[in-house]
Amino acid sequence: MIKIEIKEGENIERALKRYKRKHRNVQIMQNLRESRYFTKPSVKRRREIQKAAYIQGLRDQEDI
Repeated sequence: MIKIEIKEGENIERALKRYKRKHRNVQIMQNLRESRYFTKPSVKRRREIQKAAYIQGLRDQEDI
Protein backbone atom coordinates (compact mmCIF):
# COMPACT_ATOMS: atom_id res chain seq x y z
CA MET A 1 0.00 0.00 0.00
CA ILE A 2 1.32 3.43 -0.93
CA LYS A 3 1.40 6.01 1.83
CA ILE A 4 2.01 9.70 1.35
CA GLU A 5 2.99 11.78 4.34
CA ILE A 6 1.54 15.28 4.02
CA LYS A 7 4.00 17.80 5.39
CA GLU A 8 3.09 20.82 7.46
CA GLY A 9 1.53 23.49 5.25
CA GLU A 10 1.84 21.37 2.08
CA ASN A 11 -0.67 21.96 -0.69
CA ILE A 12 -3.04 19.04 -1.40
CA GLU A 13 -2.32 19.37 -5.13
CA ARG A 14 1.37 18.77 -4.50
CA ALA A 15 0.63 15.75 -2.33
CA LEU A 16 -1.60 14.32 -5.07
CA LYS A 17 1.18 14.85 -7.58
CA ARG A 18 3.62 12.94 -5.35
CA TYR A 19 1.06 10.14 -4.95
CA LYS A 20 0.56 9.84 -8.70
CA ARG A 21 4.31 9.75 -9.29
CA LYS A 22 4.79 7.01 -6.70
CA HIS A 23 1.84 5.06 -8.10
CA ARG A 24 3.28 5.24 -11.61
CA ASN A 25 6.74 4.19 -10.43
CA VAL A 26 5.41 1.18 -8.54
CA GLN A 27 3.56 0.06 -11.70
CA ILE A 28 0.62 -1.38 -9.81
CA MET A 29 -1.86 -1.08 -12.65
CA GLN A 30 0.58 -2.47 -15.21
CA ASN A 31 1.19 -5.55 -13.05
CA LEU A 32 -2.55 -6.08 -12.58
CA ARG A 33 -3.22 -5.91 -16.31
CA GLU A 34 -0.25 -8.14 -17.05
CA SER A 35 -1.32 -10.87 -14.63
CA ARG A 36 -4.91 -10.92 -15.90
CA TYR A 37 -3.98 -13.44 -18.61
CA PHE A 38 -1.27 -16.04 -18.79
CA THR A 39 1.45 -15.35 -21.33
CA LYS A 40 4.00 -17.93 -22.29
CA PRO A 41 7.60 -17.19 -21.31
CA SER A 42 8.65 -17.30 -24.97
CA VAL A 43 6.07 -14.60 -25.82
CA LYS A 44 7.26 -12.43 -22.91
CA ARG A 45 10.86 -12.79 -24.07
CA ARG A 46 9.91 -11.94 -27.66
CA ARG A 47 8.11 -8.78 -26.50
CA GLU A 48 11.12 -7.72 -24.42
CA ILE A 49 13.43 -8.17 -27.41
CA GLN A 50 11.07 -6.20 -29.68
CA LYS A 51 10.81 -3.41 -27.12
CA ALA A 52 14.60 -3.26 -26.72
CA ALA A 53 15.07 -3.13 -30.50
CA TYR A 54 12.52 -0.31 -30.78
CA ILE A 55 14.18 1.74 -28.04
CA GLN A 56 17.62 1.14 -29.57
CA GLY A 57 16.29 2.30 -32.93
CA LEU A 58 15.02 5.51 -31.36
CA ARG A 59 18.39 6.14 -29.74
CA ASP A 60 20.21 5.47 -33.01
CA GLN A 61 17.98 7.97 -34.81
CA GLU A 62 18.71 10.52 -32.09
CA ASP A 63 22.47 10.17 -32.64
CA ILE A 64 22.26 10.67 -36.40
